[in-house]
Amino acid sequence: MDTADLALDVTLLAQAFVTVLVIMDPVGNVPVFLALTRGQDRAGKRKAAWQATGVAGGVILAFALLGEQLLAVLGISLEALQVAGGLILILVALELLSPQPDDAVGEAERGRNVALVPLGTPLLAGPGAIAATMLYIQQADTLGGVLSVLLALLGVLVIVWLGMRFSGLLARLLKDNGIELVSRLLGFLLAAIAVQLIASAVADWVRYGVA
Repeated sequence: MDTADLALDVTLLAQAFVTVLVIMDPVGNVPVFLALTRGQDRAGKRKAAWQATGVAGGVILAFALLGEQLLAVLGISLEALQVAGGLILILVALELLSPQPDDAVGEAERGRNVALVPLGTPLLAGPGAIAATMLYIQQADTLGGVLSVLLALLGVLVIVWLGMRFSGLLARLLKDNGIELVSRLLGFLLAAIAVQLIASAVADWVRYGVA
């Protein structure tokens, strides 16, 4: 195997890291995590943080590694995936830019393991994160590129875990207004990323035609 194929794609790594980080929104999920685990002690909160991160990583990784075969079977092109992913990211961005519903909090009252659902999925490993990771895996044309995307995903998961692990401290530092401000800024950035994805796909369709 050519050693050049193992070289990390720094640009792809950075793009995947920023996009998935913005979608998962570790800061914006702090109040949700605190609400869902409010009846648990410190050890319970730590366990919930580990479980939620593990579930999110497993779900996204499964789609990232098997997504190419799935697209081939369904006959879906990379450009179509880009447009679909961009539209999903726009919906996620709109959610970040508008007040969040508080429906998820009620899950804690029904005795469920909230670290798995709704924290692990769909709050963390939702359609936006899955679509974005699949998209960047599709864009990677070498093993190094794939490793770059997986490394970016791992970095995001570490930050997500840290956000939940120290959620109490973050909530005290940022307050409700600070968390809301960060979520709005991330939503605006994500909307710009989504528009760029769709524009790039449309440009390829105009240039090369629709497969």
